[in-house]
Amino acid sequence: MDIATISGLVLALTVIVVALIMDGGSPAELFAHPSAIILIFGGSLGATIITSPLHLILILPKVIMQAFTTNHFDAKGTIELLTKLADKARREGLLALEDDSKKITDKFLQKGISMVVDGIDPEQVSAILETTVDQMRTRHKHGIGFFTAAGAFAPTFGIIGTVMGLISVLKQLDNPSALGEAIAAAFLATLWGLLSANLIYLPLAGKLKAKSEEEARNRYMQLEGILAIQAGENPRVVRDKLSAFLAPSDAKGEEADKGAAKKAVAGKAEKAQA
Repeated sequence: MDIATISGLVLALTVIVVALIMDGGSPAELFAHPSAIILIFGGSLGATIITSPLHLILILPKVIMQAFTTNHFDAKGTIELLTKLADKARREGLLALEDDSKKITDKFLQKGISMVVDGIDPEQVSAILETTVDQMRTRHKHGIGFFTAAGAFAPTFGIIGTVMGLISVLKQLDNPSALGEAIAAAFLATLWGLLSANLIYLPLAGKLKAKSEEEARNRYMQLEGILAIQAGENPRVVRDKLSAFLAPSDAKGEEADKGAAKKAVAGKAEKAQA
């Protein structure tokens, strides 16, 4: 599970509840009028569904779960693998990577290495893999757009709910004792509209966008490594080129790991000579 998503949601809910209690209210008051909740969520989701393709609606639960799950991208492991493949390709030729390509579990990376082994032109390899990444980002944009649109509709439906509530208030002007509760119920719709937009819809859209960009960055790193292998570049150059995709802190760790590996090799060489 994505701890950041869950932690942020829990923190936001806690702050809202604490602020409500400090103002003399009760969390139960938020659910005192279920009609407001039904209107906001039903209306905003219904309006968003109108703007969305059917296939997206069918996989919506899966899209939501993506915001609560962690991306499993081992960037350092990928760099290490591509560096080893580059070294093997320089020593034994590209055809020697055929067996290695079959062992790769990442379908994108496996596809790229397989095309290199098959001798496909570098420009075609680059075009095919770039198109794959672009189409992936397009699919992700549909999910991001869904929650962005819902975040725009929710406050509007909140206002609609408030207007509907105020109409009810006007009908009860001859009953002053009921006006307070009716007015509170009317403005509760606006509150739920703002809460759902800024606590659920827009944060989900932002999280999905961040995950999409992270995946795209990793795919472009893999693409760079695949093309470097095909060009026969030095393994050290391949490692340095791919390390540029890492955050500065991770890149330092990569340098430390590389230094440790060199020391280990040197140590083995000294023992062999002894």
